[in-house]
Amino acid sequence: MNPVGSPGASVQQLIAMRQQIIERSDALKALHAPTPPAPAPAAEQANGSFAQALGGALQQVNATQAKAESLGEAYQRGEVTDVAKVMLARQEAGLAFEATLQVRNKLLSAYQDIMRMGV
Repeated sequence: MNPVGSPGASVQQLIAMRQQIIERSDALKALHAPTPPAPAPAAEQANGSFAQALGGALQQVNATQAKAESLGEAYQRGEVTDVAKVMLARQEAGLAFEATLQVRNKLLSAYQDIMRMGV
């Protein structure tokens, strides 16, 4: 066994901690996962536009933020006593917003690159 100060021990500790985080994340996903919608037919998916896909993603982000807001308000009223659940919902909403912001930035950058192209 490696001593605590050795590099091998810290790597093993990091791997063990990573595995615990993954297991907890999977458990939380299972708790918060909504029932999956029925898959759309392949023809319908092929005909869907980019705007529809983007709109659907924005609606999901909005729903995540609304859920976090309602859990926060319920906690303030004393209806929800699980602080971890409230904080997790807020973190999910924050991450969803940040991801949406990054997608917007990439789309804007791509648009600007296209507009700079010579015809």
